[in-house]
Amino acid sequence: MGIGSRRAVTGAATALLLFFATAGAATAEEGPSDDTTISADQTTDINDRQGWEDEPEQPVLEKTPYYCDGPGGQYSWYSITSKKNYFIPSWWNGTKYKDGPGGTMNVSVTKAGTISVDVTGTIEFQTNAIIAKAKTSVSVHVGGSTTITTGHNYSHNISRNKYGHLQYGSWGYKVTWKKLQRVGSCGVKELGHGTATLPTSETGWKYWETSS
Repeated sequence: MGIGSRRAVTGAATALLLFFATAGAATAEEGPSDDTTISADQTTDINDRQGWEDEPEQPVLEKTPYYCDGPGGQYSWYSITSKKNYFIPSWWNGTKYKDGPGGTMNVSVTKAGTISVDVTGTIEFQTNAIIAKAKTSVSVHVGGSTTITTGHNYSHNISRNKYGHLQYGSWGYKVTWKKLQRVGSCGVKELGHGTATLPTSETGWKYWETSS
């Protein structure tokens, strides 16, 4: 069956997922700059990554700096401590559909928008520094924002007596981070910590089924 008469489009009214920082009085020292933006022509469509989010959270094993040196001789620095595969949906109209029971879904993105980084922390933080660290310790594909254009036509069969769901978004990461500081001659202390949800250049449709 076609999706025309049955598809249900949901999502927020906005086409932009705004960057924000929470957790007490913590704020971002600066937002994503242009060099962290992933343009539409830099994205790669990867659809229906079944089981991709089922991977457990993994620690990020970074080389521990000598307490007397710090990385690169810096007085303070950021460290990514864990990562988890995380699908970041584009929560605006024209990117989410439902159809069924059974049949075939034929969908496309009908409204463009932007998926942006989301960072929280217990202290003020530099978003660009966290993104830069994640690029080296998590994936070179992460960025501050990912542009989603219209199009991206896709079809998927629905199991008998089941309802199919398709959501477009970015195959990103959820990470935890710390900001560390060298103290005295050979000491290190934690200044603060937080989480970040990072979009990547890998975008596509996520599919799942329900009984109703």
